[in-house]
Amino acid sequence: MRRRTFLLGAGNAALFGTAAWTLARRARRAPVAPEVVFPGMREGHALRDHLVLPAPRDERRIGVAILGSGVAGLSCAWALARAGRRDFVLVEGPEVNGNAAGRDLGGPSAEDDLRCPLGAHYLPLPSSESTHVRALLADVGLLLAGEHTATPYYDEAALAHAPRERLLRNGRWESDLLPTQGVSAPDLHQQQRFFAEMALLRTRRGRDGRRLFALPRMLSSTDAEWRALDRETFSHWLDRHGYQAPELRRYLDYCCRDDYGAGTTVVSAWAGLHYFAGRDGAAANASHDAVLTWPGGLSALMQRMRASIDARLGHTRWRIAGTATQLRENGATVQVDCLHMAGGKLSTTRLRAGNVVSAMPLHVLARAWPELAATGYDASVHAGPHAPWLVSNFLMDGYPQEQPGESLAWDNVVHGGRGLGYVVSTHQLLRVAPAAQTVFTAYQALDRMSPAQARTWMLRASPEELRDEAATDLLQAYGEDLWRRVRRLVITVRGHAMAIPVPGSLDNPRLAALRTLDGRIRIAHADLSGYSVFEEAAWWGVRAAESLA
Repeated sequence: MRRRTFLLGAGNAALFGTAAWTLARRARRAPVAPEVVFPGMREGHALRDHLVLPAPRDERRIGVAILGSGVAGLSCAWALARAGRRDFVLVEGPEVNGNAAGRDLGGPSAEDDLRCPLGAHYLPLPSSESTHVRALLADVGLLLAGEHTATPYYDEAALAHAPRERLLRNGRWESDLLPTQGVSAPDLHQQQRFFAEMALLRTRRGRDGRRLFALPRMLSSTDAEWRALDRETFSHWLDRHGYQAPELRRYLDYCCRDDYGAGTTVVSAWAGLHYFAGRDGAAANASHDAVLTWPGGLSALMQRMRASIDARLGHTRWRIAGTATQLRENGATVQVDCLHMAGGKLSTTRLRAGNVVSAMPLHVLARAWPELAATGYDASVHAGPHAPWLVSNFLMDGYPQEQPGESLAWDNVVHGGRGLGYVVSTHQLLRVAPAAQTVFTAYQALDRMSPAQARTWMLRASPEELRDEAATDLLQAYGEDLWRRVRRLVITVRGHAMAIPVPGSLDNPRLAALRTLDGRIRIAHADLSGYSVFEEAAWWGVRAAESLA
């Protein structure tokens, strides 16, 4: 979609001359009309509204049915295939790869790789406890050596290239997201004290011998003294420990919003500390904060996982299009009805599976499997809040004019911005000359509203209002030069993007009961952990596979 233009008219053209008239005409181009996508909304609302579905057109018997193709579901399929099982299928769900989906905005005539993320865009190097992630990365050719050592070697092409991050503050780009320039000596001391304390917590162990904070969180210490941190907010903990420096607090709030979808006044102290002390995988590498990333974000890793499964099975028939809408246990099998929506037409397929692994969000599973309530779990009460997100991809010709300071980085953040900054997809491409086109991916957690208010706004907002929200950080960085470059804008609206680890979520007894279900229907989703990151989702997928292998 090309942008509309506003013409100045002959009078101004004569006044400014042809060259000046052309520049002014370009400067006043209107923003591009966005394409707005709501993945899973039609299917989710069909479940919510009890849509009458057509009778199944066919039926298939299978050993294991995995419901959902996000990180948990695909990790389950990968682990089953790796263990030698062949009698499983994966029902893709409403969006292939779920929150790890990606898209190519370039089209067949594009000269450059213009893949971009529609959700998660990086994976921190796995911690010592995340052996399941290390095994996965080794299997797909990303962990090249030292899988079981303290210093594994990763494919350097997948490590985020320098410069990795920068911060726009006072009209100038700085190299670090936590400012030090112009910060008072006492405040700098607080910054140093905080990170020194986090370094100690990263190695400290509880009375049970486990690290206090581990990934996956189920391997963290159960020491009651430390788990008591789940009863207060991170903000309250910071106050109690004398961390009041404004720039430090702004940075910590940004980190929580970025990983959990809510700030320090909402997330628990345990979760806030876990963000900084839970991962030890990068400590042994040259860069203390190294991450793996690709132009298409985590979708590239998901494609590698799919290729690994294809190779082991020798076919692609293990993938089924559709979304599970009804689960019903029937003797020795589970009946699963799957809805497929394509071209405005509805169709239903029925599976009869010996076992089912639900990799759907818990609030969706509760609609499809009413018997979930028999466990005592009520999604409206026990699920906890889920943060809505906007993920917006701006396809641009060239690059907009930069403000002074540090050059364009992979991750770019606006100081005090409403959004969470933007990543540059083409930053990972190994080439001498800048790409002719690029994609900037902007992220918004919408945490200034309650999750319910944000979802209401997202549904009611016009495409133009969504565009204004999506562009908030980019406009601060580039002004109207942004719209002179943008050729296409795709906004992905995720109403329930991630679980927020609020106080009390760590020891939620109803959630704990779901983790130990061992009947014909098992659950594998990051919701079981109370927050949404790759390592947690993959853990539950692999655990479910191991229980069935």
